[in-house]
Amino acid sequence: MKTEVSRFPMYSFMMKVPGGLMLLPLILGSLIGTFAPDALSIGGFTTALFKNSALPLIALLIFATGTQVNMRTGGPILATAGTILLTKTLVPATLIVILGRYVGLDGIAGVSILALLAAFDNSNGGLWLAYTGQYGDARDRGAYVASAVNDGPFFTLLFLGASGLADIPVTALIAALVPFLLGVFVGNLDIEWRNVLKPVPNIVIPFFAFALGTGIDLGAVVSGGTTGLVLGLLISPITGFFVYLGYRYILRRGGKSGIGFAAGTTAGNAIATPAVVAAADPSFQQYVGTATAQVAACVLISSILAPVLASWFLKRAGELKVADDVAMPDGAVADAKV
Repeated sequence: MKTEVSRFPMYSFMMKVPGGLMLLPLILGSLIGTFAPDALSIGGFTTALFKNSALPLIALLIFATGTQVNMRTGGPILATAGTILLTKTLVPATLIVILGRYVGLDGIAGVSILALLAAFDNSNGGLWLAYTGQYGDARDRGAYVASAVNDGPFFTLLFLGASGLADIPVTALIAALVPFLLGVFVGNLDIEWRNVLKPVPNIVIPFFAFALGTGIDLGAVVSGGTTGLVLGLLISPITGFFVYLGYRYILRRGGKSGIGFAAGTTAGNAIATPAVVAAADPSFQQYVGTATAQVAACVLISSILAPVLASWFLKRAGELKVADDVAMPDGAVADAKV
């Protein structure tokens, strides 16, 4: 039989780009969301898949990730998640609060303490799953739960000490963890389900990344000005380096420690954090507009820079290799390992 050859090997190309399985659709979605925002609002399956699918597809990915976690890997996953939460959220947020005590809420160089916290104390769980799904192992993928905890305004409110709303909504955290825990339960009961769901990451990541991208207005990124661009360029090397140190000296991951830089991102939900904080404490209202634009810039720039840095450090250590337990289409493995 004659072997069918791809006329344009899109998948292989995406796998060669650091974090490309998520990054390239994210950029394409942001371009369409900026220049043709109504194109995907025609309704039906088009809108459902390409604009409104991010949350359900991420939930499916989280469930599928849980099925790959067996009881033997539970401890290492919690250790990895705890290390990421410490180095990506608690350490940066503490340093920013200390800075705020010296310089005030106005911050430095036109970047308020509100903007700094909203940009630095969280991480993009979707990108983390996409990158670790390609180069990490079950410990790294399962550590997504760190993003479930730090995603959103919880830690920003907590560290700013906003009254009332500073309390972390336990129900929201439980809701974020339920799909993962159910996946762990199903995967440990039935190995067939674990095998069936193994290819899910490579299937859903490009689609939810595109849908997330449609919500990023490049105009807002530009309106953040130089401060937003500089802030975006600082997120990945600074917070990524903290996580890298955690991987290297706490988790003892050796050459694989470069994966830590993939956590050096700003979550898409963080764009709404300034407004949430201002609702809790009106004294922050004066910072909301500028902070929102600056955080939007951080979301896009860190999504590009974090996987590049992670890949550079992994390649330098000779560890930029597709994980052995990643399900790949026939013929794609060789291309991805180039």
